[in-house]
Amino acid sequence: MNEISFDDFLKVDIRVGEVIRAEPYPEARKPAIKMWIDFGDEIGERKTSAQVTAHYTPESLVGRQVLAVVNFPPRQIGRFMSEVLVLGLPDENGEIVLIGPDGKVPLGGRMH
Repeated sequence: MNEISFDDFLKVDIRVGEVIRAEPYPEARKPAIKMWIDFGDEIGERKTSAQVTAHYTPESLVGRQVLAVVNFPPRQIGRFMSEVLVLGLPDENGEIVLIGPDGKVPLGGRMH
């Protein structure tokens, strides 16, 4: 395992946002869902694509708070430009389970 400094950790800007819109992304190489996430007034709305179809439908994601890295450069995912990286952990089958707060928190809050 490579160690990083605390200053390196602080460079990664992880914020909480709320999924305000989600739709299937059938053009993706692997099954995925497109999401539009509201990170509050400071950051605003950003979009992403994630391979989370094993545990989520687009409808089940709307209204859910998620954690995402907001300071990566945009990345082209097929014909869709992803602006943030939502965070998750693999279940026992390697399928992604999203990370979010246990209760509602203000949008745009930075992870400590």
